[in-house]
Amino acid sequence: MTNYSKLPAILVLEDGTVYHGKAAGKIGTTTGEICFNTGTTGYQEIFTDPSYFGQIMVTTNAHIGNYGIDEDDTESSKIQIAGLVCKNYNINYSRKMADESIQSYFEEGNLVGISDIDTRSLVRHIRNKGAMNAIISSENLDIEALKATLATVPSMDGLELSSQVSTTEPYFYGNEDAPVRVAVLDLGIKKNILRNFSQREVYAKVFPAKTTFAEMQEWNPAGYFISNGPGDPSAMSYAIQTVKDILAADQPMFGICLGHQILALANDIRTKKMHNGHRGINHPVKNIIANRCEITSQNHGFGVVAEDIEQSDKVEVTHINLNDQSIEGIRVIGKNAFSVQYHPESSPGPHDSRYLFDDFIELIKK
Repeated sequence: MTNYSKLPAILVLEDGTVYHGKAAGKIGTTTGEICFNTGTTGYQEIFTDPSYFGQIMVTTNAHIGNYGIDEDDTESSKIQIAGLVCKNYNINYSRKMADESIQSYFEEGNLVGISDIDTRSLVRHIRNKGAMNAIISSENLDIEALKATLATVPSMDGLELSSQVSTTEPYFYGNEDAPVRVAVLDLGIKKNILRNFSQREVYAKVFPAKTTFAEMQEWNPAGYFISNGPGDPSAMSYAIQTVKDILAADQPMFGICLGHQILALANDIRTKKMHNGHRGINHPVKNIIANRCEITSQNHGFGVVAEDIEQSDKVEVTHINLNDQSIEGIRVIGKNAFSVQYHPESSPGPHDSRYLFDDFIELIKK
């Protein structure tokens, strides 16, 4: 294991801001869009969430690594974040169920990070200036050279990334004798979404991102699910067409996060890159149909354009964010299709929104 504690590291932001800290994880260099998550727990689920693919994660919680790494807590088969920025990086851990330390986990997963950063200052800076690209290095401390490398990194705006994290071959999840069969379009799905389906007696077949509706329909599912995932939804014409075809066939459909944005685009509702996005496990959302509030787990940098929905006769709003009034849920008028921007599978996070899986099953059964 690397004796990281004596090795310096540098974080450089796209606007030229520089932070000096200590190396964490693998010694090397990494780039990506920098963002922050306000959750106080669940760092391993965050590291392995495919929606974070291509992003450098800043954790606002002061301690990272303190309860170690447990394979059961992963949301995908590998680390998905591009890099980590944290305050206190804890190699020693106390949880008896843990399999290994965060340092060995990062070295095995080739994850480059930086610790001992003033994350409060950094988060305020990102919050004010907005999302931007960044570079971390513990092998090259030449700031000008790092800036030159950073200048070549593409913006997240316009990037199609789902095909890079999706399964390459279809696979099944759950009990094959379950009464309900759901076709899942994997745009970067989290394991806990599939667990929630399985717990509700759903047998799922998970398809690669670029699978057509006709190919999924051959399995004869009772409903269709469009998953979360990374990147710019407007760059995903293939998924938008698939959702249009599902709608045309009037099949039951449920979308989460990126799936929500794709459903909006399939109904001529534009999406936009947000100033910072929503990432955390304490975001208040109001279900305006049921007239109740829920605390939600969120992770998205793009959102749907509210003005387009106001002028649309195709969709109606079902959920709104109580912090900034952004659109958090929609349903298609006259169709059996709905979606939410947040993560009802809540891993990590509160379980207030898991009723949405039940709503989808009821929609299928009706």
